[in-house]
Amino acid sequence: MDGPDSTPPARALTVAAVLALPVLAAGRPQVVTGMTLLDRPVRWVHITELTDPASFLKGGELVLTTGMPLPEESAGIQRYVEELARIGAAALVIELVRRYHRPPDALVHACRTRGLPLITLAKDVNFLEVTQVVHGLILGNQAEAMRRTQRVHEAFTTLTLRGAGPEDVIRAAAEMSGRTVVLENLVHQALICEPSGATLEEALTDWEQRSRATPPGDRTSRRGPEGWLTASVEYQGERWGRVAMLPVPTTEPAFGPEHITVLERTAMALTVARLTHPTPWESTAHRNALRDLVEQRHRSAADAGARLAALGLPTENSRFLTVVVDLPARDTTTQAEARLSQVLHASGIPALIGELTPGRLGVLLALSPSHPWEPAVERLSHVARDLSPRAVVSVGLEVDLLTDTPRSFHQASRVAEATPPDQPLPQGRSFHELRDVDLRRLLYALREDTRIQEYAERRLGRLLDHDARHGTDLLTTLRHYLDVAGNKTSAARRGGLSRETFYQRLRTIERLLDCDLESGEQRTALHVAMMALDVLRTG
Repeated sequence: MDGPDSTPPARALTVAAVLALPVLAAGRPQVVTGMTLLDRPVRWVHITELTDPASFLKGGELVLTTGMPLPEESAGIQRYVEELARIGAAALVIELVRRYHRPPDALVHACRTRGLPLITLAKDVNFLEVTQVVHGLILGNQAEAMRRTQRVHEAFTTLTLRGAGPEDVIRAAAEMSGRTVVLENLVHQALICEPSGATLEEALTDWEQRSRATPPGDRTSRRGPEGWLTASVEYQGERWGRVAMLPVPTTEPAFGPEHITVLERTAMALTVARLTHPTPWESTAHRNALRDLVEQRHRSAADAGARLAALGLPTENSRFLTVVVDLPARDTTTQAEARLSQVLHASGIPALIGELTPGRLGVLLALSPSHPWEPAVERLSHVARDLSPRAVVSVGLEVDLLTDTPRSFHQASRVAEATPPDQPLPQGRSFHELRDVDLRRLLYALREDTRIQEYAERRLGRLLDHDARHGTDLLTTLRHYLDVAGNKTSAARRGGLSRETFYQRLRTIERLLDCDLESGEQRTALHVAMMALDVLRTG
């Protein structure tokens, strides 16, 4: 196998490879029939001078003969070739030195008819030396294959013992095999794809259609029009899904015995991982796909589209809406994810749901052009609030292109960051949108920024210090004055103060803050500082 972390495998010894060996090349071999069949593997070399050599063969042998035992009559030659072809001989090599100087026409015709490669040698060759060289190579290949198989078993045993998850198992399979490996569930959703020498787009485009054309089976084997190598993955004694290894365009055989070993061990490791990792793998796949989408970790937009489509999300002729659900009680995230999925499934709305950060769920809705999104989000909001009354549901802008969804998710996150858990809901809605973010909520979102903290302290610090030292409440006086946009009569009435007392307090405030309260710009600056102080005290 040719994975990045493994050494190249010893290639199966083919008829063409044997003919290229110096020990045979010295005989000037010429292919008479079966030129397109020289990629047949050679399991062994058999020297024979018998008229019925097939009875001593098991298949895959390169048969060497001087031609001496060939029957005289055409019928005998035809029977000789038919027996070799029936047993599965790799090829027939005949030396044109002793009995023949050109191959009999009957032999050529029979080999061509039965699809048996016929090779002639124009010069004498030491057949015993040929068997020694070829058998040495075959045995060496077999020993190397056994060592590599042992390394595969050890690698997967280590993964299982350390409790590796499905992503680790699939990644190891792709690295060891040098092939793209995909894990899918029973409804043909590709949950994990580890591409090798290909892109996600190449591996996953039209995944469901291609997968349904590849029939299931109980044993590891090549299946379907593309020749996938597949193996079943079980959970609690029942088939849960399957793992598929995809071929690569090459002149070499698509899969060898070692690929089968890797895939079988992959399926076994996944079965164990399914028992030890209780979180549904569909949830994990949705979460990882959403995080990669939000953080734009895909190599291309086509890769992102192929991956989400392979998870069952319609990416063509759809409008997309992003929703962020913040749950103050983080231990309810898993329960909320399951409940929200049920609601969307019952509504017939395709969606992906996953935890973006601890306590925050992301939802990506794929809506048909005529489907309004507000009712769906209202249902999600009611479910979230049933689980946690302080849940906050925030919505990004609706977009037409999948490539715009990361920006929409960031907008929804900005709304969530600007929404305290106890923020009153907008009139007639149970969720928050970008248009709801006013100055106070913007300051709430920025409350941890030291520049906001420094601004509030610089503008109001001396007033706060004065109140603390003297037991006064000039801050409240200033608040009343700013809330009525500088109307002194209304502000005095709010504070229950006489006009003279109120004016005196304003003069004290101006002196302490070194400001002119008659200036609209300075009142605005102080009003912003007051809002910042409020969110800093309550945030």
